[in-house]
Parts: sequence; structure tokens; C-alpha cells
Amino acid sequence: MNSPSLAKTERIDVRTSGPAKQLLQEAARASHKNVSEFLLDAGLTAAAQTLADRRQFLLDEAQWQAFEAALDRPVQHKPRLQALLRESGFLG
Repeated sequence: MNSPSLAKTERIDVRTSGPAKQLLQEAARASHKNVSEFLLDAGLTAAAQTLADRRQFLLDEAQWQAFEAALDRPVQHKPRLQALLRESGFLG
């Protein structure tokens, strides 16, 4: 993804470890970019992907009806899901 061609008037500072910096430098060289260009392109791509499904999604008439039906359905108690969410995992 190419960064927008607008004037660059803002700055973002990032602190990292030595090994992470070295990896980024190697990846930037392999992409024929400097580290700033590499990080900006990768960051913009990741941001667009992260936000894409939160901004707009398109449904045909049948899909819209199914979506509305799912939203209108009463809440169902799911004890197995509730128990799973209470377990400590690799994130907890």
C-alpha cells in the first residue's frame, strides 16, 4: 500500500528493541524502502484492514433479512461459552 501523497506535517515516534529495529531495517531494505516508508506503508495497510469491516458491509436482500432476523432473535443463555470465557487462557 502506498502512503498518501499529502504533505508530511506530522511525526510519529516509536521506541523498540535492538532486534526489532534490525528486523525492520532488513525488511525495509528488502522492500527497497527506508524504515520510515516501510513502517508507514505497513501501518496504513494494517489500519485499513482493521477498520474495513467496521465501516461498511454490503448485503443483498436475502442476507439483510437473515441479518435482521439474527439481530431480532432473543438472547440465548450459553453455559458452555460462559464457562469458556471464565477460564484463564494465554491472554488472561
